[in-house]
Amino acid sequence: MQGQKHILVVDNDAARRHQIETVLAFVGEHFFVFAEDEIDKHLAEVPNILTVILSGNISVKLQDIIRTNPTCPFIYHDIIDKEAVKGFANIVGELSTPLNYAQLVELVHNSHQYHNNLPSKRNISGPNPLFRSLVGTSEPMQQVRFLIEQVASTAANVLILGESGTGKEVVARNIHNLSDRHKAPFVPVNCGAIPPDLLESELFGHEKGAFTGAISTRKGRFEMAEGGTLFLDEIGDMPQPMQVKLLRVLQERTFERVGGAKSLKANVRIVAATHQHLEEMIKTNHFREDLYYRLNVFPIETPALRERKEDIPLLLQELISRFSAEQGQSVRFTDKAIESLQEHPWAGNVRELSNLIERMIIMYAEQVVNVGQLPLKYRHLDVEEFQPEYPEELQEREAINELFSGFDYDDEEDELAGEEQAVVTGSTVDVLPADGLNLKEYLADLEVALINQALDKNDWVVARSAELLGMRRTTLVEKMRKYSLQKNN
Repeated sequence: MQGQKHILVVDNDAARRHQIETVLAFVGEHFFVFAEDEIDKHLAEVPNILTVILSGNISVKLQDIIRTNPTCPFIYHDIIDKEAVKGFANIVGELSTPLNYAQLVELVHNSHQYHNNLPSKRNISGPNPLFRSLVGTSEPMQQVRFLIEQVASTAANVLILGESGTGKEVVARNIHNLSDRHKAPFVPVNCGAIPPDLLESELFGHEKGAFTGAISTRKGRFEMAEGGTLFLDEIGDMPQPMQVKLLRVLQERTFERVGGAKSLKANVRIVAATHQHLEEMIKTNHFREDLYYRLNVFPIETPALRERKEDIPLLLQELISRFSAEQGQSVRFTDKAIESLQEHPWAGNVRELSNLIERMIIMYAEQVVNVGQLPLKYRHLDVEEFQPEYPEELQEREAINELFSGFDYDDEEDELAGEEQAVVTGSTVDVLPADGLNLKEYLADLEVALINQALDKNDWVVARSAELLGMRRTTLVEKMRKYSLQKNN
């Protein structure tokens, strides 16, 4: 618990000091009222100063006090020279004359905000290490971390809302880890994954012989989580009869095992989560309204990934690091690939992103992935992929391999019968002319002829033509460019 903050009132005019004192007492603030010559003493001795109200003459000494105490907000009231307080960032406002209750409350609020947003408080030790799994610097994620820090140290029930895959269990674990229950167990239960007739036994346990198959006494999740946190995931899938029994536990903090008569204490903090709209389920009588308000003491909404796309680069880095540690393999993404991923709607949220990274590691381990290597539905940018210009001898070798691949001699004797070299024309084998030929030109002409045939046969659809020729589409495109092959209109 934070100590009560105090307001210091500095004024050499006794009557004016008394007026401010009366208003502050009425508002209910804790304060000290004194003359200027006592300010050094009070600044040093008063704990938890909220703000300082300065009135009358702002002397050089008071200006130095404002300047040398940048972490303390100041308010001025009925001062003689307003120029004396200009240029100070820690002046949060003016208290008008006559004194106004609503304005005073607003200035007190401004003073609290000044303390809450001090740079030293925002960055005193960098990001909390417990929040490593809550990656992101976007405004929605900063709000989630702020809410976790506010509620963790309390005993309030928390309801985490959000789409599937947004990290609701991660939020629940961080609430537990930051609470004073962090040394006790964190026990998760997926209410939608357990058959309704077994859920009661799963939560509360059962006595030996309570039902067929109960061969021994068994503790339930409430007992397992004693002193810690019970995370009820997918609470919207809990059957109505169990909702009634859970409500009783939340109200009375006691329960009985199935088949037992002894009441057991439930010293457990409840954190629930769901991707469903519980208020709509209340209207259709699928979720109890009284249970909803018991659980919804402190709601936290986890944002969808499409609402915080600026976090995707950081998420990629974090998820790749985890896969690298677990599997010993990694992958990298080009800036264009990351830009394309940021354009994706991410219906499966962070879970979908994690699955994509695992797929890319399987396919392109230790490589760099560009837009063209992403699965088709993740390609939201038109990026011209790099097409290497291979040395001429490699291209010739590839052309010969493609021409002769699949060609079989009738038998080994035919292959060795003549000493002549063989070349392919269409589907026949010809004997090398007596005066010879230019093999490079001959093969090039033959390649053009075969490519034209394949393109004509497939109405110049490159993908189908490449398949017919047994080559990659990109290879065929490159050869069409090399030979300047175009469809005749």
